[in-house]
Amino acid sequence: MKLVFATHNLNKLKEVQALVPEHINILSLTDIGCDEDIIEDAPTIEGNAIIKAQYVRNHYGYDCFADDTGLEVTALDGAPGVYSARYAGPQRSASDNMDKLLIALAVKQNRTARFKTVIAFAKAEKIETFTGICEGEITKERYGDDGFGYDPIFKPNGYEATFAQMAMALKGKIGHRGRAMEQFLSYLRDE
Repeated sequence: MKLVFATHNLNKLKEVQALVPEHINILSLTDIGCDEDIIEDAPTIEGNAIIKAQYVRNHYGYDCFADDTGLEVTALDGAPGVYSARYAGPQRSASDNMDKLLIALAVKQNRTARFKTVIAFAKAEKIETFTGICEGEITKERYGDDGFGYDPIFKPNGYEATFAQMAMALKGKIGHRGRAMEQFLSYLRDE
């Protein structure tokens, strides 16, 4: 089986490839020659995932899944949420995003947060969505060198390490993307 994962992000691609069975060949946007910037302008995480999956299906003809992820911080009324990647500006700098978030939480007692991933799967005229959530908290400083995005400041509930301090296999198992992928793979098995 051949599926396109609508991403250019090599870290995301590796994380997803580690979760899927060997008989599923995952192609990236680069692999199919999609160099255009797919505009993600939906007001929700789910909406952005659907936009990407439908775009690839409509323009390239491949069955495609896409994800969108947001970090929702309780003390910030769910922000940065759908704007997580560009929280500190259009440059999409993970370092700038973390700095802005840590400053916004400096005077807050409640540091609870959750990562939410929605995977949209576009096949023929059909769209299915799958949601994975990982509850945790925002640390007061960065810990760890692995991972990407907000991983150095997000500590999942029940663990003393941030995502950036964890092995990819553990993060994949307990994390938001892994949970959404588990639902998606279950759906594929049933199809």
